[in-house]
Amino acid sequence: MTSWAKAPDFADQPARRAEVRAQTVVDQERYLEDGLTPLRCQACHTEVRVRKSSSRQTSVQWTENPATHCPVFAELSAKGYGPGRPETCERLQKTIKWAVDEGVLEVPE
Repeated sequence: MTSWAKAPDFADQPARRAEVRAQTVVDQERYLEDGLTPLRCQACHTEVRVRKSSSRQTSVQWTENPATHCPVFAELSAKGYGPGRPETCERLQKTIKWAVDEGVLEVPE
């Protein structure tokens, strides 16, 4: 009896399995690391890493728990907000806009 899988695991093809794993590492680096620029919020100096993929799309990676450094997130955390809370604050958004306007962050066309 064979089991159904969403994607093949290539268990019977060790070389192919190694290729897929190596490509997965490359893909993870590309999506999670490439193009991220360190940026400090001008209001609270919290450091984040930011990538603009377009004029409308922004990726932000927090380097630390935002509730420990950002007053906006600290207030949200104190009020019990958990998953689903805003992913950024207005002050950080203003800093990102400034960085785009000043050419610190590039926006692909």
